[in-house]
Amino acid sequence: MANQDNAKKLAGEASLRHIENGMTIGLGSGSTVYWMMRRLGQYVQEGLDVKGIASSRQTENWAKEFGVPLTNFHETQHIDITIDGADEVDEAWNLIKGGGGALVREKVIADAADKFVIIIDESKLVSHLGDFRLPVEILPFGWEVTAERIAGLGGVSALRQGAEGAFVSDNGNYIVDCDFGAINDPKLLHQHLKQLTGVVETGLFVSMADDVIAGYADEAKSLKE
Repeated sequence: MANQDNAKKLAGEASLRHIENGMTIGLGSGSTVYWMMRRLGQYVQEGLDVKGIASSRQTENWAKEFGVPLTNFHETQHIDITIDGADEVDEAWNLIKGGGGALVREKVIADAADKFVIIIDESKLVSHLGDFRLPVEILPFGWEVTAERIAGLGGVSALRQGAEGAFVSDNGNYIVDCDFGAINDPKLLHQHLKQLTGVVETGLFVSMADDVIAGYADEAKSLKE
């Protein structure tokens, strides 16, 4: 675990070489992003002028804790770079995200950014997606029907649970975690899921990443290099 935490720390900190003064940054979610934001806060205290758009309430709390100034889409619709983690990254840099429940907002800030950088530890690198169950955010109303239609596509789904019953996303929706087995065509599966009434968004991020920085026990590497 210590080696994994250090790998996440190295990847998170290495991503900051993409940051320049005056940028607006999409701030993702998850344990690797924590380390990025911790170091980003240090740079801000040293004079770096940036603003962030947070993908979750947890990320907002980290920004306040580390002194990273926040903005929102009402003030700006342009993001220079989004830095986020992932639950799985395949060889074509397709991603599964949403283990923390922020997949919709994460996808919004990723899509709005000029550059999308993924930070992970090496355990997230896979030959194909699907060992990690795919999160799909759905409307609470009629969720049972939506889950049944997801099953019709071959996915065994389970409603995600929180401390007090069904987990509720920051958007007020439910999440079902779906086992499709090996996902050989992420783009097609995403398209089929999005066509289902009641589905808000999927955790499949297909052909979106511009760089993947993987952390190892004693170094971080850009897979682009």
